[in-house]
Amino acid sequence: MKPLTQAPPLVEAPRLRSRRLRDLLLILGLLILFLAGIGVLAAATGWEETLHQLSRLTALQVAVLLGLSLANYLCRGTRWHLFARTLGLPTHFRQDLRHFIGGFAMTVTPGRVGELIRMRWLRRETGWSVDRTAPLVLVDRASDLAAMAILLGLAIALSAAGISGAIPVALLALGTAYVATHPRLLAWCVTQAYRVIGRWPRLFGRFRQTARSLRAFSQPGVLSTALALGACGWLAEGFALHLLLIWMGADIGFWSAVGIFLFSTLAGGLTGAPGGVGGAEAAMIALLKLQGVPLEVSVPATAVIRLTTLWFAILLGLAVFPFAERCSKKAAHDLENR
Repeated sequence: MKPLTQAPPLVEAPRLRSRRLRDLLLILGLLILFLAGIGVLAAATGWEETLHQLSRLTALQVAVLLGLSLANYLCRGTRWHLFARTLGLPTHFRQDLRHFIGGFAMTVTPGRVGELIRMRWLRRETGWSVDRTAPLVLVDRASDLAAMAILLGLAIALSAAGISGAIPVALLALGTAYVATHPRLLAWCVTQAYRVIGRWPRLFGRFRQTARSLRAFSQPGVLSTALALGACGWLAEGFALHLLLIWMGADIGFWSAVGIFLFSTLAGGLTGAPGGVGGAEAAMIALLKLQGVPLEVSVPATAVIRLTTLWFAILLGLAVFPFAERCSKKAAHDLENR
């Protein structure tokens, strides 16, 4: 019997290595496309001006931008831990933070589905099935959408920036978050979707089961705390763009910078492109242009803020990912030997 129990890992190992290589090539390819796109815009506006703006940034200022990104990840990682404890998972804070940060390595997969690796780690370490941990991922995404939609609404109200299309995007994000955090409404939507499609009954049955499992997150205290943590995290990213524009001599105001950052991030996600690459940068540069920021400033500012937010998160994820894999495999081995 021993050879039979050891065979699956030997069979799956090449597949896992192939999948990881594919994901790394995807990340590398998207990074090259990102840098190439920024490079083309920089060349069109003049390399001298772009390099001059970049040279104005000091190491301390870059460290501040990265620190604000870390504050975002810590706030949202704390929220992930809150949701995990609410769901009843027997995990501790460092463990949940490891899962949350490690999942960033898969951010640029289409639709960010690669971040579902967190559920595999949870299955290995706790024995909980994917069906039981699925509500955690759903409510985390919904909480992000709700926080960003509310902040975008505030930015529209408190800034002079006329962001075309911001209100529909904010309403769409808020509506999606509302449905995803109300079990009965979500279950009803799943049922209606199945009636329209009429296929995959087992899959839709799992969706309904996941929707019913969201009741644990419906407590006002949990939702309000999660919303506050998400808002603090995304405000930190918006504040980073605000500081960066000030340092580059193009202050457009705090709420305008927050609104542009959030709208660009949401718009990039709506394109369906991995990590929103391409769409987010185009939206940010266009909106900064509408605020009177010249291309020789908006292009390097967009490049820097995306490197210190999206690509910094991916770098952290790639650093934590192997550690998270080792810990999960060790925990799975320990569970099997109990």
